Amino acid sequence: MEHALSPATLTELRRPRPYPAVSVLTPTHRREPENAQDPVRLRNVLAEAKKQLDHDPAVTRERRNDVVEQLDRALAEVDLTHAEDGLAIFAAPGEHQVWSLARPVPERVVLADTFLTRNLVAAQAAERPFWVLSVSSDRVALWSGGGDRVTPARAGGFPLTRDRDNFDAERQQRIGDMPSAFQDEDTRHFLRDADTAMSRVLRTHPRPLYVTGETAALSLLDEIGTVTKDATHIPHGGLAHGTPDAVWQAIAPMIEAENRRNVDTVARRLEAARGSKAFAAGVDEVRQNAEQGRVQLLAVEENYRAAVRADGGVHLVPAESGELDARDDIVDEIVERCLDTGAEVRFVPDGALGDARGIAGVLRY
Repeated sequence: MEHALSPATLTELRRPRPYPAVSVLTPTHRREPENAQDPVRLRNVLAEAKKQLDHDPAVTRERRNDVVEQLDRALAEVDLTHAEDGLAIFAAPGEHQVWSLARPVPERVVLADTFLTRNLVAAQAAERPFWVLSVSSDRVALWSGGGDRVTPARAGGFPLTRDRDNFDAERQQRIGDMPSAFQDEDTRHFLRDADTAMSRVLRTHPRPLYVTGETAALSLLDEIGTVTKDATHIPHGGLAHGTPDAVWQAIAPMIEAENRRNVDTVARRLEAARGSKAFAAGVDEVRQNAEQGRVQLLAVEENYRAAVRADGGVHLVPAESGELDARDDIVDEIVERCLDTGAEVRFVPDGALGDARGIAGVLRY
């Protein structure tokens, strides 16, 4: 199952497909007893997708059989033992993808000529993804972080390990202390190569970067690095050979402090926008401004969801989830639209927006 959504991957997902491009969304659960329902719900929603394919006169028999086969292959790849909060399955003639999402999604099936990506985009934004680069003199490991976890990343050729033919362990022992390992010219070249590899990763997957390592390693990166020099440094050795849990425990205080600073910054910017009449709040008002590309900063409470329907005009009114013509994922639509128009999107704790009713924005004009 896929987790990390890069700009290039999103562009590929959004390109038009031969009809039908099928998007299947279903909620999932991380823990018992709620997760007991997930296999049944998944089978039911896939059965609904096949039913819609069977009854759609625009779908030829050949394409229907192809897409049904892709849906079956996707089902075989789903690992519900590691489920998060939602699942997206995309299938089209000759291809399929399975995405695990750390954000709830409405249950739905959509047949179109593009895949439904807004829930992926919103989930990625809510996770606030980041990179952790763990450095030692003989190994550099990359971790992908988001939410409350990190996982090993294989992007950019990581992990990088020292060529043993050029790594004189006995010489390091003779030098006698760990800091002097980072005075070795071969080590300098090794870490410079790691910095170059990290710059390539950031070009295709831009995220905040944290670097962990011995103080001597971080000092060397300050001297020779480009992207790593400007990253947030955390003096903690041993993590290049560590476990995901050990890495998370080392960086969690820094992530939590950064999140608190972000919430405070968002609150100040929203308050300033109120005073300058550049403020929007509530689903209907924010959605209208998002459609016009006017939102500069979008703030959303982490668990805020809203089902709405059109009132017959330009406005949206509250609706019951599952109601005919209801749009259950309007918040994710707004998030995707704001990101597409260059807005910052920040998720904040529930209740942080006060009377703004779960969603608010700072306007460009």
